[in-house]
Amino acid sequence: MARAHILVVDDELSILTTLQKALSLEGYGVDVAGGVRIAEEKLKKRTYDVCLFDVMLPDGDGVELLERLRAAKVDTPVIMMSGHGTIDTAVRAVRVGALNFLEKPLNTDALLIAIETALRLTRAEAEARDLRRAAGTTGELVGEGPALRGLVEQIGRAAKSSASVLVTGERGTGKELVARAIHALSPRAKGPLEKLNCAALPSELIESELFGHEAGAFTGATRQRRGKFERASGGTLFLDEVGDMPLPMQAKLLRVLQEREIERVGGSETIAIDVRVVAATNRDLVAACESGAFRPDLYDRLHVLPLAIPPLRARREDVPGLARHFLALAMEANDRRGVRLEPSALSALSAYSWPGNVRELRNVIERLVILTPDDVVGEDDVRACLPGGSGARTAGLYRPGVPFRVLVEEAERVVLQEALAHHGGQMAATARALDLERSHLYKKARALGLRSGTRGDDEGGSGGGSETDP
Repeated sequence: MARAHILVVDDELSILTTLQKALSLEGYGVDVAGGVRIAEEKLKKRTYDVCLFDVMLPDGDGVELLERLRAAKVDTPVIMMSGHGTIDTAVRAVRVGALNFLEKPLNTDALLIAIETALRLTRAEAEARDLRRAAGTTGELVGEGPALRGLVEQIGRAAKSSASVLVTGERGTGKELVARAIHALSPRAKGPLEKLNCAALPSELIESELFGHEAGAFTGATRQRRGKFERASGGTLFLDEVGDMPLPMQAKLLRVLQEREIERVGGSETIAIDVRVVAATNRDLVAACESGAFRPDLYDRLHVLPLAIPPLRARREDVPGLARHFLALAMEANDRRGVRLEPSALSALSAYSWPGNVRELRNVIERLVILTPDDVVGEDDVRACLPGGSGARTAGLYRPGVPFRVLVEEAERVVLQEALAHHGGQMAATARALDLERSHLYKKARALGLRSGTRGDDEGGSGGGSETDP
């Protein structure tokens, strides 16, 4: 495969032949044109990585050709060549956008250096555009820490391919943001981005949502409807909470990913699809495969490019930047101005473990903007807005003069509050996660004045209680 494609425009056949041979030997793809008209025809048909224009051509001027390219917003790097070069001509060429000006007879080494310089410039500008697009599309993926930098680099690499991506991470980490960034930075960016939350629909409706249906396919299907796969043609389909997809639908999704074609519900026509799938889950799909809740062959199809989003507690260095980012958004949304976070407030935010991750942080910042009467948000304001109302935290608990027993009790309350919140108030799930007997967790929660978010708080044995897990 050619390293890059170059257009050479010159009226001397010997120069065209020599340059085509020399550049081809270097691995470049080369097209040639003997004048302005032919060059413009070629430029309309394809995009080149670098152009070499002679100044004096039989049907026009190479500098004027460059001017027309720039007027048409074509930013391909152009190197001018001339056997009758003057300072005025060189200055004119650079002013209208030439990257370099070489005099004939050409020095091959100097020409190759000029081409490599042009290509490096093009790559640098493309990377800068990608970074600007990433900044505009990753939204809440704000921060400079190594964990986030690594994730953004992975997003950039994944975006360039069409392989399936599996995004994993805890609730509130920004899995949909990652999917949007992958789409926006991909060659499919001009195509549609369709989204389906697999946990938000009854199992009988997921098939129709994904594949569409024909009129009369079921009660209420009064007209033909295209599904997500068809609507995402040429673009990306984001399957959120894919770990919650029912097993029968997993089999049908697997077939579509294998065959790259669908049939609408109630139809017999086979429809080819061109869709890139990005799936996301906060479940452990490896464990789900082992338990039989998720198909291993579907997991293999989705897990081509895995992206794991780190929880916010693993990148605490990003909390202050995120907090300021959300502060600006919250002030604008709530018509407030001049609110600022004191350093002590940022320290309190950074110390908290954020079981709800970035989404929880955003909610807390908006709560502070709405509820804090003053323009200065301090440590006490933050603690009042965190779960429990006392500023539950996992660092900085020591306070001189407070007995060790009290400090340990506060720390236990923080851990249990966050664990219960993480598991939706389910005592059984929390006990398993903490490797505690359920009866011991009940006793501890009751002693600390905590209650679960579900029924079944009566003390029982390790398998007792009336609670049922979802």
